[in-house]
Amino acid sequence: MTKGKWIPVRGAGGEHSRQAHADLPEGTFEREMSKEGFFGPAAFFHHPKPPTGWTDFEGPLRPRAFDLAASPAGDATSAGPWSAPVILSNAAMELRYWRLAAAMADLARNADGDTLLFVHSGGGDLYCDWGRLTVAAGDYVYMPRGGMFRLVPAGGRGMDLLVIEATNSHFTLPDRGLLGPHAFFDPAMLDVPAMDEGFRAHQASAGKAWRVEIKKRRAVSTVTYPHNPLDAVGWHGELAPARINVRDLRPVNSHRYHLPPSAHTTFLADRFVVCTFCPRPFETDPGAIKVPFFHNNDDYDEVLFYHAGDFFSRDGIHAGMMTLHPSGFTHGPHPKALGKMLKQDKPGTDEYAVMIDTRDPLDVGPAAEAVERRDYVDSWKT
Repeated sequence: MTKGKWIPVRGAGGEHSRQAHADLPEGTFEREMSKEGFFGPAAFFHHPKPPTGWTDFEGPLRPRAFDLAASPAGDATSAGPWSAPVILSNAAMELRYWRLAAAMADLARNADGDTLLFVHSGGGDLYCDWGRLTVAAGDYVYMPRGGMFRLVPAGGRGMDLLVIEATNSHFTLPDRGLLGPHAFFDPAMLDVPAMDEGFRAHQASAGKAWRVEIKKRRAVSTVTYPHNPLDAVGWHGELAPARINVRDLRPVNSHRYHLPPSAHTTFLADRFVVCTFCPRPFETDPGAIKVPFFHNNDDYDEVLFYHAGDFFSRDGIHAGMMTLHPSGFTHGPHPKALGKMLKQDKPGTDEYAVMIDTRDPLDVGPAAEAVERRDYVDSWKT
């Protein structure tokens, strides 16, 4: 109700820069405190020591890290996504880590909201009401609320996926504003399923009973059919699943200014956003900082899933891990990254990561706590 209606204060004091994230007073570290993520009014403070230089940290604001890649191998089954453990959740979002070892035994359908699948490893075929879609590591797959689907991994390798649900909501694309609608990725890059020979072969299941697991209000109902319910012979309309790979994204860059994470927003839901960090050139202006700036994000919980590459601002993090920075927690790069704050030793980043910022606080599920790295809070100590 008060969004955008700020008390009109503007001022400055002491030794400070004029431009945010650039030309810092010598020997200082910048900390941003802002409203509405990175879109509202902000204050920029200059400290002689990193704002994360604590010696002890207790309480619910403690940053957390989960090594999802260390989930027991026995967690990988042929069961559908609703059997996968809930890692993080609130009333508007549900996040699961799904280890699929073999072809789904049943079909799945989400009646609680749109689903976004992110393929962390493996690949195969996704069969749905609209046809067949081949998927691979690094793919985002958008599944509209109510659509039936089944995943069949290729080559017997299995798949690891994030399952991101927009509970009682839907996913949209962000408004690119002055950049135009083709920035970051052209919507023409979104691939849709095809009713091809592979799909028709999947339909040929005479004499077999098929079950559909339908999730509604976070409970699962099972419906059994004497035939394969993915038996459509055609479709038309403006609603369909879509696929795009992180390697097809073209991040927005600025050689003189370190852009905030919001510049990498990929999908929007009512109470959270999904961003993607991809390889990009470092800033080249001598005065521009070249690592994420310290900041208080007092409006959003921040989640990062590390998919692939060298996570240049983090220490002790590897692919398959997930971090949670609760809203109100001051954070920024780890100490090892601060030595390269103004000068990097390579031309660009080499990382792929999925970021989820939620407007409402997240609850941590037991499966996440079982693989928590409780020493993560100490990784900022010098």
